[in-house]
Amino acid sequence: MANTLKLFLLFIAATVLHWAFMSVFGGAGVSLNVMLVFACAVCAYLPPQYGYTAAFVCGLFLDFFGVKLFGNNALTFTLCACMMYGLDKRLDFDAPAPQMISLFALGLFAAVFNLALLHVFAGFSAWTGFWPLLSGVVFNAVLAPFVFWAVRRVFKRER
Repeated sequence: MANTLKLFLLFIAATVLHWAFMSVFGGAGVSLNVMLVFACAVCAYLPPQYGYTAAFVCGLFLDFFGVKLFGNNALTFTLCACMMYGLDKRLDFDAPAPQMISLFALGLFAAVFNLALLHVFAGFSAWTGFWPLLSGVVFNAVLAPFVFWAVRRVFKRER
């Protein structure tokens, strides 16, 4: 019960952080995704029942406020959670470099997979350009150590 409450409070904090960064950097065309960083951090430190749920809820949250294909972020974030749990035994997520590299790769995967889903199921493309995508993915990678640290500290988890 305590983990669920902590996770809910962290979700609220991630939502506010996502909104704040999108307000500041969204006008410049940066397509960042703080919710993906939060979902991956939860997957790095908590058991799968929490990680998959957090990833799905974070994606669904973005789907509610998006005007594109409903459910694409929920599916994409859940697949990213699967990849994070696959990397769990191979990488030490207490170090910043694996956090940044994994978020960079998962950010690129999420963007390309979302574009593919939109093209296949909605018949249109929402490509914003290479530089907004790259700048958002780099921003996510730079933000990752801070979010991972916060999740690790709240749940008092060491690997």
